[in-house]
Amino acid sequence: MDLLHSWGVGLAVHLQTAYSSHEGLFNLASTVADLHTTFFWWFPVWFHLRRDTGLRLIWVAVIGDWLNLVLKWVLSGERPYWWVHETQFYGAGPAPSLQQFPITCETGPGSPSGHAMGAAGVWYVMVTALLSIAVERKCPALAYKLVQIALWGLMALVVLVVCMSRVYMAAHFPHQVIAGGITGVLVAELVSRVKWIYGASMRKYFFTTLFLTCFAVGFYLLLRAVGVDLLWTLDKAQKWCVRPEWVHLDSTPFASLLRNMGSLFGLGLGLHSPLHGQTGTRRRGIVFKTGCIGISLLLLQLLDSWTFSSESHEIFYLLSFGKSAVALLIPTTLVPAALCRISQGNKNNKNL
Repeated sequence: MDLLHSWGVGLAVHLQTAYSSHEGLFNLASTVADLHTTFFWWFPVWFHLRRDTGLRLIWVAVIGDWLNLVLKWVLSGERPYWWVHETQFYGAGPAPSLQQFPITCETGPGSPSGHAMGAAGVWYVMVTALLSIAVERKCPALAYKLVQIALWGLMALVVLVVCMSRVYMAAHFPHQVIAGGITGVLVAELVSRVKWIYGASMRKYFFTTLFLTCFAVGFYLLLRAVGVDLLWTLDKAQKWCVRPEWVHLDSTPFASLLRNMGSLFGLGLGLHSPLHGQTGTRRRGIVFKTGCIGISLLLLQLLDSWTFSSESHEIFYLLSFGKSAVALLIPTTLVPAALCRISQGNKNNKNL
């Protein structure tokens, strides 16, 4: 593995040197590829324009990131920014100099890349949704072929830039981002074939959330009981990150787990709330849906600006769960219900 890691470090150094002027692009790619973008941007748009695609986005994102956590614990992959300081591969000679950035110091194991996996899975869902729309609208064969090539090409370009950004940031080795990209597409394809997710009951949402959480926590406790510390990477991040403030609690495995479980549970609550049943969003027009999207995005950005202290890990994890749940309640129930009441009130006033 040392040889593979050394090749990856060499590529990271090359990218940092040859593409130093593209730091902003790579930083943007890593930021946009985070599943936070799916929950706070992509989902509200797709949920109101094409409900099934919105649901599929959340399920793919949550299941994929949960699987990514488990795989990281199993594979225990290194990260370039700390491996280069601890390896004996370079002997007495100087180790390559890797730059670090504010988003470099991820605290979990490195394999597979969660950003590459999430980007591949989410874009796979969106591309297949757009292609299905083209089929439904009876797009001519030649035009459909061109659209197909353009969309898959765009997805490949996006995933490639995300993979390059993770290597450039010294957060991942090349083989880790490749594994993440492939795994993300496989997860998206498999989850998309599960039909019950489109009509899952609140009971299924609750027990799925409970099972995924208990499995991850139980797996951690089991291995810890036999002497395996799955949080070994946190010490390495704190030791080798050039700036302590770049090590964030929200990048730890359990923070990621609780965010995703909060999102899934919040989706279930939103879909099965009495308010949601009264909105009838499927029968609403494009103006109503556009209003839902716009207001939801605005409120989600306000919610996103709410930050909380990480002094108490337990409280931080609990608030992360709650914030993620509310982020799914806003577009699924709260905003549509509010707009329905406003529109109904306007109709009643006109009738008076």
